[in-house]
Amino acid sequence: MIKLLYYLKKYRVAAIAALVMMLIELAVELAQPYLISKIIDNGIQQGDLSVVWLWGGVLVGSAVVAFAAGIASSFFASHASLGFGFDLREKLYDKVQALSYAVFNRFATSSLITRLTGDVTQVQDTVFMSLRFMTRVPLVVIGSMIMAVVVNPRLGLLLVVMVPVLLVFVIWMIKKAALLFRNVQRRLDAVNGVIQENLTGIRLIRVFVRMGHEIERFAGFSGKLMKGTISALRLTETTMPFMLLMMNGCIIAVLWFGRRDISTGNASVGEVVAVINYLLRTIGAMSALSWILVTFSRASASAQRINEVFDTVDTSETAQETSSAHNMGSGEKSKRPKAVQGAVEFQGVGFSYPNSDITVLEDITFSAKRGDRIAIMGATGSGKSSLVQLIPRLYTEERGRVLIDGTDANQLDIPTLRGAIGYVPQEVILFTGSVRDNIAWGREDATLEEIKEAAKRAQIHDTIEKLPNGYDTQLGQRGVNLSGGQKQRLSIARALIRRPSILILDDSTSALDVATEARLLDALEELSCTTFIITQKISSTTSADLILLLDDGRLIGQGKHEDLMDSSELYRRIYGSQYGEGTPHVQSVH
Repeated sequence: MIKLLYYLKKYRVAAIAALVMMLIELAVELAQPYLISKIIDNGIQQGDLSVVWLWGGVLVGSAVVAFAAGIASSFFASHASLGFGFDLREKLYDKVQALSYAVFNRFATSSLITRLTGDVTQVQDTVFMSLRFMTRVPLVVIGSMIMAVVVNPRLGLLLVVMVPVLLVFVIWMIKKAALLFRNVQRRLDAVNGVIQENLTGIRLIRVFVRMGHEIERFAGFSGKLMKGTISALRLTETTMPFMLLMMNGCIIAVLWFGRRDISTGNASVGEVVAVINYLLRTIGAMSALSWILVTFSRASASAQRINEVFDTVDTSETAQETSSAHNMGSGEKSKRPKAVQGAVEFQGVGFSYPNSDITVLEDITFSAKRGDRIAIMGATGSGKSSLVQLIPRLYTEERGRVLIDGTDANQLDIPTLRGAIGYVPQEVILFTGSVRDNIAWGREDATLEEIKEAAKRAQIHDTIEKLPNGYDTQLGQRGVNLSGGQKQRLSIARALIRRPSILILDDSTSALDVATEARLLDALEELSCTTFIITQKISSTTSADLILLLDDGRLIGQGKHEDLMDSSELYRRIYGSQYGEGTPHVQSVH
């Protein structure tokens, strides 16, 4: 929690103002029991109404001052805590965005969502209460003890002896509760994970009639969250009865000894009333500890989870990407990165996913010139997607080298490299907004004419024109109002609008019919970019400059269509399964 207070530095003036206003409010409130004792002893006991009016007026005036100071303290505390929460959430989001793909996958998506929302809000609320209440509680207790001793040392000593006992108990309780609430946050992650899976796969759940099963699964995770929360709250709620027992016992002791001191002349009625008043204020402050205990324990758990993300060390190229992005906005004049032309070469590349012993790619070697079309074929799990993800440096190879324009990709400026790549993932991802927004997402400064040109190349322009509002048609969640082929072509248009030097289509034409795919491939011929196409269709490979045939992470064949028909038994089997054994070699499909 202390590490995160760095983000409060920007709002230190408001934070200090909140504390100063709170101290003024507190000082006035601590003086009020003393004023009441003066009214009782010097006014009511002596029958002097002028004293009652004098100190009564002072008491009312002090109450107004305390009220105004409390309002001002709340205002400044709100400003500081809300600003702190905004900056913390922004920095945490920046950190998540900067993580390399390999490091990003260490965290569950649902967990990151919880950390960016619930955990940051929890810490933000705790900062507000720290400025407004948490700091006030110990000061009320300390101030009440001091004033009680000042009013009557003998009676005040009872309060001084009791408070440390309660503080030891509360500190022990906070440590125990923090562990329980950390477990609660982990269970909340699990609940959010189930919700995310169910909302994403709602169609599949209904088609397979698995609603009952998923409801039971959600109830199971939700039940664990409920039990964990109950356990944590049960522990914290035991704090209050124990404190009330101690405090009420102290009040009885003060009344008992106060009566004896009044009869012997060692104390006045006003002094006894004042000490009782300070005891009641201490009870109020200590009572708030049960509420503060829950809040602080949750905040401690949330802060630890936030720091887990901030403390994640990422030595990959993404760190370079973040650094470069920040430097672009600074006054430093760095060397302008060289533009990417599009030549790609793999030299003995081997790759395994982080924290996995399974070899995904082994000794991959090939070379593609600028403007070449490379088709990648292979069975499911052969490493096709893993291969193309090494080009934009989503992952880094373990062995060998990936060269871009003859330069080791590890030495390239990552934003420049990725800015020259158009990438269409296997899973189509569309964003909330219009069709136009989704295509322009690939390049924000694109004009409408450029958007239409990209759509035409992607063979989606005519379809868009038939939509109710054309390019301004709003897409449903994840493009639900489009077919699979339409979503794929829209994703391709988004990649083409970037005018990439390297275009990667990761099985992005699987939902297209042969005629539409042929027109798309013809349109791509007009581009000068190097194109990587992952496909299972022979129709996509016949016109390729290079075909890579993968099997279990190994490159078992490469060359043009005619070369593989002569040299690869596997390629001939794939061809035969799609065209029949007696079909002559096809050069292209139009």
